[in-house]
Amino acid sequence: MAQEAELLYRTVPWEESFLQSAGKQAAGPLFDVKSSVEAAVCQLHLPHSETEEALLLDGLLSVVHITDEGLSILEPLEVTRTHVVVNVPHLSLYGLVCDIIKRALLLRIKGKILLFLQPPGREEQILDVHLLQENVPKEEVAERQGGAVLIKVSSSDCELDIHHSYSVDCDEGFFIQPQSKTFESRFGPNYHPTFQVFVMMCTKTVDLKVKDQGGNNVWSCCVPLEDPRKELSRVPAESRVPAESRVPAESRVPAESRVPAESRVPAESRVPADQRLFSVRTEFIHRVTPPVLNDLLDKLLESGVISESEMESARTKSRNDGEHERWWTWCEIKELQPAGF
Repeated sequence: MAQEAELLYRTVPWEESFLQSAGKQAAGPLFDVKSSVEAAVCQLHLPHSETEEALLLDGLLSVVHITDEGLSILEPLEVTRTHVVVNVPHLSLYGLVCDIIKRALLLRIKGKILLFLQPPGREEQILDVHLLQENVPKEEVAERQGGAVLIKVSSSDCELDIHHSYSVDCDEGFFIQPQSKTFESRFGPNYHPTFQVFVMMCTKTVDLKVKDQGGNNVWSCCVPLEDPRKELSRVPAESRVPAESRVPAESRVPAESRVPAESRVPAESRVPADQRLFSVRTEFIHRVTPPVLNDLLDKLLESGVISESEMESARTKSRNDGEHERWWTWCEIKELQPAGF
């Protein structure tokens, strides 16, 4: 810094389409940097996740500068073993990027494994396993885990190959989902667990291993669970569930309105979903208005269930009188369940 000043920064989501048009892809978080004195900051040191071998590729890393006028690429002043140093003309959005073609030549990066223990259930407790690039801020990941507690381990460092498949194993034989997962370069805004291990409440430690697609260990650790459980017990119950996931008191079903267990319909007596949908087919057809139909089609497209051409075909049909019937038949052919949106 050229002079003393308060420096503030936060991470913001990338616009991947901007990067692809420039032949780049994200290699680190995108930072929104601000300062109480604009001229106080003349250089930024951005952390990278590259191995020493990757740093031998000239031109692999650069820095993107994003303003209201558009995107520009800044060449590094220096690349150290841990950071990329760049001169900055003024403060705005800055992020580390890599050349797409050169990245394809060497997919291995420095990674880290973060573990979070969720609040206990009746018999089991979920251990979340996150496979991340080394330069993903740990604090940012932790903030998005609700009431789960970060587990301290001796080392979280490892090396991971982008686009390669990984799996998790433990000697105790606990249930793990999924069985394998492809590692991709991700920098938020959400950080969902790569794997989940369902451990028994009486378990004190878990011998955890992360393996590559060849079955080789890339990381292993004896994970302690007792201290994280104690920490969870000190967290207020209302803090264990993210605020946005809590049901407001006024929206909860009163106890006197709940269906008694003896009055509930047994699972074997319930009508299958496809039959139930067919039984209300006529009513659904008459109630679906063009705006509702358009919203449904948009959601199907976003979910990858239909293509753009299928969406446009359905919209064209719906403009004609009586064509809602054809749209429903088309849904059945696609084996969709509109009630599940």
